[in-house]
Amino acid sequence: MQIGKTEKYLCEKIEENGFIHITLIDPEKMNRIEEVVRAAEASGSSAFMVGGSTSHRTSDYEEAIVKIKSNSKLPVIIFPSNVASIARGADAIWFMSLLNSSNPYYIIGAQVLGIKTIRELGLETIPMAYLILGTGGAAGYIGDARPLPFEIPELTVGYAMAAEALGFRFIYLEAGSGVAMHVPEKLITMVKKCINVPLVVGGGIRDGLAAENVVSAGADVIVTGDVLEETSILEEKLYEIIEGGRKGALKKATLKA
Repeated sequence: MQIGKTEKYLCEKIEENGFIHITLIDPEKMNRIEEVVRAAEASGSSAFMVGGSTSHRTSDYEEAIVKIKSNSKLPVIIFPSNVASIARGADAIWFMSLLNSSNPYYIIGAQVLGIKTIRELGLETIPMAYLILGTGGAAGYIGDARPLPFEIPELTVGYAMAAEALGFRFIYLEAGSGVAMHVPEKLITMVKKCINVPLVVGGGIRDGLAAENVVSAGADVIVTGDVLEETSILEEKLYEIIEGGRKGALKKATLKA
């Protein structure tokens, strides 16, 4: 499959900066989308994802996408939870498979039902393996996941290696929305050492130190969303997280050298 414009952009930014930050907009929860978008672009975020575990109305996604596009030129990628997440106006969609779900619907069923609409809307598809770890949060519950335990990292490594062999071009380690703990650094490092595709890490990255640790451990992409719904100092919080990621990227580059 040919790599599209948005995927190429993400890979070039990772190569250029050592990591990228993506701002997650939950169309159901976030009431100040325009403010978040402006703060994210000013702070150095590289793209936006639109999605949420319980969001189920296509109109919510389309409204959120319009608000993002009206306030930023950064790419918008749909982060789907179901076929209702497929909406017009975005640049791309993560064509995701929740590989550790116990329900085939989230592994391949929703993808079969959604692909025709995706093609009709002209959305770029970016193949991504989605793995839910730890307690799993709302995403784990909704997706019928069997969350991979932090304390047995070999399981996650095996899933990630298999995902790459199956042809997925990004691998996402998800600790879950609203969780207190992000994916442990040791686990991230073990996974990254065994794959050659970009590694995305989300969930529990709530400050600059967490971002620094996650990126220095091996994450190529970090995603934050919930913390932006809670803070009143948006630009400061985003800058803190992204600056932490930059420090982590420098550490990572130094270790490689």
